[in-house]
Amino acid sequence: MANKNGKAADKKQTKRNGKKSAQGSSRVGMWLRGFLLLFLLGVAAGGIAFWSAQNALIQPLELPVDGLRMDVESGSNLSRVLARLESDGVLRSPLWVRLYARVKGQTSIHPGEYMVPAGSNAMDLVARLNRGDVTRYRVTIVEGWTFQQALSQIRNSNKIRQTEAAATVDAAARALGIEGNPEGRIFPDTYIYRSGASDLDLLRQASERMDSVLAQEWENRAENLPYKDAYEALIMASIVEKETGVPWERDEIAGVFVRRLDRGMRLQTDPTVIYGLGEDYDGNLRRADLRNATPYNTYVIGGMPPTPIALPGREAIHAALNPKEGNSLYFVAKGDGSHHFSSTLNEHNRAVREYQLKRRSDYRSSPVQNKDSN
Repeated sequence: MANKNGKAADKKQTKRNGKKSAQGSSRVGMWLRGFLLLFLLGVAAGGIAFWSAQNALIQPLELPVDGLRMDVESGSNLSRVLARLESDGVLRSPLWVRLYARVKGQTSIHPGEYMVPAGSNAMDLVARLNRGDVTRYRVTIVEGWTFQQALSQIRNSNKIRQTEAAATVDAAARALGIEGNPEGRIFPDTYIYRSGASDLDLLRQASERMDSVLAQEWENRAENLPYKDAYEALIMASIVEKETGVPWERDEIAGVFVRRLDRGMRLQTDPTVIYGLGEDYDGNLRRADLRNATPYNTYVIGGMPPTPIALPGREAIHAALNPKEGNSLYFVAKGDGSHHFSSTLNEHNRAVREYQLKRRSDYRSSPVQNKDSN
């Protein structure tokens, strides 16, 4: 009887164990199916995310055929720029672009005006903003111009921010810390600037450049020059700049003026008279003008005028500080841009009769510019 009961109990236990085993297998199967489903969903989601990221980062931006010109204001950040581009229909999925920039360490941007070429993608855009690859402009100040001409050129240049501090020559002089007439105190050159730069920014840059060039040339000057200081050399350089028609004559013209100063002779140079006439000069210099006593009329005054009369370039400054040795005390324009130099008054008067009193129909005080020149 006990045996039968034992066998029956064993059978029941076996059935129970079988049921548990089946239930366990069922649960494992469910877990496996669930895991597989989650895995497949993850793969699908990853694929969608990859496709979305690729679409946002690699596909070209929606740009005009000639590219997009955009301004990034000071204080702006990458998120604002991307949001604006999204609202303008240029960019898709800015979230992916922000994540990409964070991974690349390119979240910082620079203010300014950017030109984004057609065909660029979001990665190109992020790199451009991070580098500060802004559009740059240029303005050229020409040797021999006056301060007023240079100021007008700067203030009227593209994308320049005009300020009250540089509205007039006098105001600009005060802003630059220059007492009196600032003539000759900025360096003629081509300057590169970004959109939004102010007129005063460029004036300061040109002023510092002139100070630097003048100091360098003054340091390497010839001996026994008739200048008290570098400023007097700057005055002479401005006269040389205005008198020079062909560049190889600069040092010879400077030599004439230096020798005249050494001998106590008046400089007698027309450009100083013209500068002194100011707005009264109508393009025709008359004998009466040469007798008109102004601080700049070197036919009347001894020595040099009180200030420069133009903006001299480095070559004119170098010539004023390294004049050519010789005996010439006079020169007269030949009509082709060059000059005839004379060491005596008689020779000079003969040259005046030849080149001035019998002017050719094609007479000119400066050489003909090559049509291909800039």
